[in-house]
Amino acid sequence: MDCVDTAATLPNAAFLFAGQGSQKSGMGHELYEASRAARDVFDAVEGVRPGTREQCFSGTKEELSLTRNTQPCVFAVDLACACALRERGVVPAAVAGHSLGEVAALAFAGAFDVAAATRLVSERASLMTACCEEHPGAMRAVLKLDVATVEDLAAKAGEAWPVNYNSPLQTVVAGSPEACEKLDTLVREAHGRSMAVAVSGAFHSPYMAAATDGLAAYLEANPPQVPAMTCWANLTGAPYGGTPAEIAETLSAQVSHPVRWVDELLGLKAAGIDTFVEVGPGHTLTGLVKRTLEGATVYNVEMPDQLEAVAQSLGKE
Repeated sequence: MDCVDTAATLPNAAFLFAGQGSQKSGMGHELYEASRAARDVFDAVEGVRPGTREQCFSGTKEELSLTRNTQPCVFAVDLACACALRERGVVPAAVAGHSLGEVAALAFAGAFDVAAATRLVSERASLMTACCEEHPGAMRAVLKLDVATVEDLAAKAGEAWPVNYNSPLQTVVAGSPEACEKLDTLVREAHGRSMAVAVSGAFHSPYMAAATDGLAAYLEANPPQVPAMTCWANLTGAPYGGTPAEIAETLSAQVSHPVRWVDELLGLKAAGIDTFVEVGPGHTLTGLVKRTLEGATVYNVEMPDQLEAVAQSLGKE
């Protein structure tokens, strides 16, 4: 099964797919009961990766925090939410996903069917877990400081790199545990705020180089299709290229390079997008849009009542 149809699109709307860190026990359960399309997604994921539904619906915080579980579970919820919206007639002109969410965005856009995307995200999680074991790392969300200042402080901290350009005053840094601890002190001295990110490694940093190599090999054997709608890329902050080879190269490089989320949001705005619907658990991306794009209309959908409210607000019911 897939989530693409020929329904009329909303030319000024984009779906934003949540990333790792948004996971929580119970996610997706109510939507599974309320939407046939969401149920079909979960069942398709379950057919490839048995146990995913149970982890989403009742997994413990500790179980869901493991990358090998987090990524397929959040992927399933993201895609289920998007397909439930499509089922209600809400179809965006473009999609984007933050880190892990980019796999769900590509699947929704038609680059992979649900089964193929589930296998891909499981491979991605396995490769990134192996990198975390080989190169233990940490991540910090730095708030209240501009990008140039954070880049300078990361360079001074040692083995640390800005990896998520989330909003004008939020940049995430990844690196060695020692460098991240030094960064905490430097940020405090610069009158900023540094917060530990609840992940198991230094994602989107050079520590993930082996994961990029592994994904490149995997995607060579299991190539994507050309998406049916515009999908924006973390790696470039611009739409994906138009060939399977370009898509595979960009997606594999993403895991070891920074997420240029601000560039994506600014690019979407320049393309005429002024309405953003976050799909998946939590509302992190909604907050980043508000802090980056003045006047944007934002929604988030993870529960049936939110699904119905968005469908009504966007004139599809």
